[in-house]
Amino acid sequence: MIRGALPSLAVLCACLTLAACGGGLQSTDIQQRVEGDTGRETPLGFPVLATKNTTRVPGEDAVQDAAAVATAVYPGFSETQRPQAVTLVDRDQWQAAIAASVLMAPPVKAPVLLTDGKDVPAITAGAIERVKPRGAPLAARAQAFRIGNAGAPAGLRSLPVRGGDPFELAAAIDSFSFRVTGTRSSNVIVTSGSDPRYAMPAASWAAKSGDSVLFTARDSLPTPTRRALERHERPSIYVLGPPSVISQRVVRELGRLGPTRRIGSEGPVPNAISFARYSNRGFGWSLRDPGHGVVLARSDRPLDAAAAAALASSGTYGPLLLTDSAKVLPPALGAFLLDIQPGYQTDPVRGVYNHAWLLGDESTISAEVQGKIDELSEIVRVRVGQRQ
Repeated sequence: MIRGALPSLAVLCACLTLAACGGGLQSTDIQQRVEGDTGRETPLGFPVLATKNTTRVPGEDAVQDAAAVATAVYPGFSETQRPQAVTLVDRDQWQAAIAASVLMAPPVKAPVLLTDGKDVPAITAGAIERVKPRGAPLAARAQAFRIGNAGAPAGLRSLPVRGGDPFELAAAIDSFSFRVTGTRSSNVIVTSGSDPRYAMPAASWAAKSGDSVLFTARDSLPTPTRRALERHERPSIYVLGPPSVISQRVVRELGRLGPTRRIGSEGPVPNAISFARYSNRGFGWSLRDPGHGVVLARSDRPLDAAAAAALASSGTYGPLLLTDSAKVLPPALGAFLLDIQPGYQTDPVRGVYNHAWLLGDESTISAEVQGKIDELSEIVRVRVGQRQ
């Protein structure tokens, strides 16, 4: 099974490696690679994997994206390029995948990979073989954490994390994070357990910060979430999402468990931007100026949030931004990227730079949109308050 996974995974890894090394992979190069492996053709005439300011993770689904990201972050060529463990999550449990992104935070830094329930897809097994998890010293040398219904390859040392429903499972992940790190986060994100589009940005922050993610219903706070928050002993609670997905009644109830603030805007795309801009006493990305990484995913592919979490905790570090269209860059997202576009006055070498990772193939985010993001990420000359 693992040997069968390696050719497809090798294509993704080779493309990502070449793309990240500069110059951009031309689509004709990718066509030669992809046709030989799958028989599919790639459109001509555009660097579909990398431009000078963007890198695409070209998975057809989140299973492929997670495998490619894990191997890009942990190529496995040396001891330091191997993770302590990987986190395995059933692809049918998006809440668990987002909550489990916290395990990518230091000190464990276990990237999320996806399974089909107890069955391990070949590409996931191939990624595990490639990254060669060493075993987590703080978790009985486990090489994998099995979340919910997820299985693991035979022979891999693993630990289970179980819960009866999405709220219980997120609370169990929170407890497991405390077990393997020895500390409870002083901040907790509470987000929608029913609308993944509003919950997706929480995964990247959890992976960077180690702040746990818990879920709520729109009009009532589930008992497992309440109990988990009580174990944190009055943490700072950040509610991610507008009143249309998390009511003010729930916010008031949360306020009895710790100081509570709402972050979010109506619509998944503006909601992610609001979260990327937000900061309060060390919480939040505070992305208001140039010189950053960002990650872009489609709002209807929630598992890509967990697949991309490792990119928020390594490399150029960056928040998850969302688009709701394959072919059109949302105006709010374009305006945000323009607002943080880098500039220089005399020498671009002395400037700062932005870089964007894109999750998914061209049917998910088109080459035209990638080109526009590249344009908005390019460092430009600034003359007397205007850009040329």
